[in-house]
Amino acid sequence: MATAARLARVPPFERGITIGDFLVPVRLGERISTRARDALLVVGGAALIVLGARISFQVPTGTIEAVYATFGVSMQLPANPYVPITLQTFGVLLAGAALGFRRGLATTGLYLALGLVGLPVFAARADGHFAVGTENWSVVTGVTGGYIIGFIVAAAVVGRLAELGWDRRLGGAVAAMLIGSVVVYALGLPWLAITASLSPGDTLLYGLYPFIPGDALKLLAAAGLLPAAWWLVRRHPEER
Repeated sequence: MATAARLARVPPFERGITIGDFLVPVRLGERISTRARDALLVVGGAALIVLGARISFQVPTGTIEAVYATFGVSMQLPANPYVPITLQTFGVLLAGAALGFRRGLATTGLYLALGLVGLPVFAARADGHFAVGTENWSVVTGVTGGYIIGFIVAAAVVGRLAELGWDRRLGGAVAAMLIGSVVVYALGLPWLAITASLSPGDTLLYGLYPFIPGDALKLLAAAGLLPAAWWLVRRHPEER
């Protein structure tokens, strides 16, 4: 409790409230139970993550290196056969922040469960193939499995910070998203190193460096949406 009080950015009576509490239309929210409303939000959050996983990017050779070069960093990145570039992280961080600790945890847990029962919800492999059926188990236990587990922890952490009001202002939202991203990589990189038998340097080369520029953009986009959404809520307090 003392730790939460130190981290809080809102008064005690506003803690635990996230922007997700205002996403269900008032008329619909009045007709359904709290559990049903939460279930709708969790399903919607999982759908957002699935959509992000289905959107992958083929970045032209040299583009990421050019971005680094603008900051005075010289880097040569090889073709990456391990980790695809998608919008998954954007969906995970946004869902966690919008829905809070419990619903964010349930959302990413549902996403993992959908994969484990065989649905093609995970990002495509390097060859463009989406795993389906029992193939999904190899995705979870394979080189990118640590990132997927990291999604669950990151959504919970970012969700809790959102409940404490970090998402109300841009600076706090960026900090929360950055912490969530660190959590994803903290679990994803060691897992990648072990399952792919990579050295520490190669692990960073394949699992971190190619994603920093894109993650920075996704982080800023997700962080920017939250204060904007709160501004809209405050503009129409009668709809609370």
